[in-house]
Amino acid sequence: SLFLLAVLLALVSWQATAYDPSPLQDFCVADMKSPVRVNGFPCKDPMAVNPEDFFNPAMLDQPRDTKNSKVGSNVTNINVINFPGLNTLGISLARIDYGPLGVNTPHIHPRATELLTVLEGTLYLGFVTSNPNRLFSRVVKKGDVFVFPKAMIHFQMNLAHDKPAAALSSLSSQNPGVISIANAVFGSNPPISDDVLATAFQVEKKLIDWLQSQFWENNHY
Repeated sequence: SLFLLAVLLALVSWQATAYDPSPLQDFCVADMKSPVRVNGFPCKDPMAVNPEDFFNPAMLDQPRDTKNSKVGSNVTNINVINFPGLNTLGISLARIDYGPLGVNTPHIHPRATELLTVLEGTLYLGFVTSNPNRLFSRVVKKGDVFVFPKAMIHFQMNLAHDKPAAALSSLSSQNPGVISIANAVFGSNPPISDDVLATAFQVEKKLIDWLQSQFWENNHY
C-alpha cells in the first residue's frame, strides 16, 4: 500500500542520515570485550551495569604537558574508547592544552561537529570550508565559544609568547575521529607517491621526500 511504502521510505531516509547509533533504550554501556562487531560497540548486559560505567576520573581540570610536543599542544580525548558509558549517546569531550605559541594543527573530525570553549588564554582559530575554500577565523579569549562544523579543516593557536592556554571541546559523536592534515599527507604508511604530492603542491620531489622523512607526531592522546 502507499502507506507501507511511505513508512519504508522514511526508515531508509532515517538510516541514511543517522551518524552515531540512536539509543533505543536508556543506555548501552559498551562491552569492550565482546567479539561481536557492529557500527559502534555492543551493549553490556544491563543487569551488570553499575554507576562506575557512567563515571570517568578524567581530571580535565589538570593541565597537561606540552613541552615534549613538536607542535606545542596536547589533546586529551574522552570518548567511547576510554569511557564505555558514552556508547550510542553521540557525545564526547576533549581538553586541549597549548604551550606558548602552541598550535593544534589543521585537522578534521570526520564524524563530529566541535564546540570549543576557551578555558584560559587567547587563541587564534578558524576553519576552512569545502571548495571554494573560505577561511572563517578570529581571536577568542577566556569564556568565549566557537563552533567548527562537522568535517571542516580547523585549527587553534595560542597567541601568548609566555603563557599557556587551554580549551574544552564538546563533540557530537561518541567517537569523532581525527585526521591531522600534515600527518595524513606526509606521514601515511605506506607513503603517498612523491609524484602525486609534487604535482598536488607544485614543488620539486626532493622537497616532498624531505617532508616525508620527518617525524609526524600525534598530539591527540
